Amino acid sequence: MDGLANNTIHAMDTAARLLDAMRFGIDISGGKNGARQDGAIAIAPASATRALLRWLAALAAFAATANLAARQPPAAVETAARAFIEAQTEGLAGDIAIEVGPLDPANQLPPCEAPSAFLPASTRPWGAFSIGIRCERPVAWTVYLQARVKVTADYVVTVQPLRAGQIIGPDDLGFRRGDLAALPGDVLTDPSQATGRHTRYALAKDRPLQTRMLRTPAVVRQGSEVTVFSHGAGFQVSNAGRALNSAAPGEAVKLRLPDNRVVTGTARTDGTVEIAN
Repeated sequence: MDGLANNTIHAMDTAARLLDAMRFGIDISGGKNGARQDGAIAIAPASATRALLRWLAALAAFAATANLAARQPPAAVETAARAFIEAQTEGLAGDIAIEVGPLDPANQLPPCEAPSAFLPASTRPWGAFSIGIRCERPVAWTVYLQARVKVTADYVVTVQPLRAGQIIGPDDLGFRRGDLAALPGDVLTDPSQATGRHTRYALAKDRPLQTRMLRTPAVVRQGSEVTVFSHGAGFQVSNAGRALNSAAPGEAVKLRLPDNRVVTGTARTDGTVEIAN
């Protein structure tokens, strides 16, 4: 690069001298026309235009070569992005396909010693997303590429129409294979996640089943009398209370105690309610 820079400077200096010859019509030649006392290049004024064009062409070639050498090779950036995504998606169930968009070959980024990839905040390697590539030295810069991750796997679908409130059984469900990244994030991949639960609304045949479409049957019924447990460090107290709302396991339930106090607890799978102190 030092030799290239020196050649470029020399070409620029020569071009400047030739321009002076053209502007002022001076004889900067040596030999038959007489030598210049300052040792300038021996070129007759009549030849100055052709010589200038040759030098300018050489100068442009030097500049283009220098500019090309200063660009970041796209392959290193794209390889860093792909390796990062592969590490992030390792262990996902299904067949993983990764696509990384190219870095512009005409980029103006200085070459990086060790480009490193990262994901922007709140971004996950799923479907279409942007991935960042950061350089620390010799010059700091950041660039973003477009990427896509496809996850081909089996997911749960309805094999027949289901009514609103219907309890789902094994015979109501089947599998389809497709890109999970193109489906809603809460689509189910295991039939056991749906079996025994109620539909929130009617579902058509071949509908991909999602968590939001289902509800777990209530274990606490509004108006029923339930056992209430309250515990703390080294003690547990049980009491009776009347449920003011229905609740599935893990949901909040309000209770009226015998002294008319209203408390809130969490429904457990056995139908009891736990109040944390």
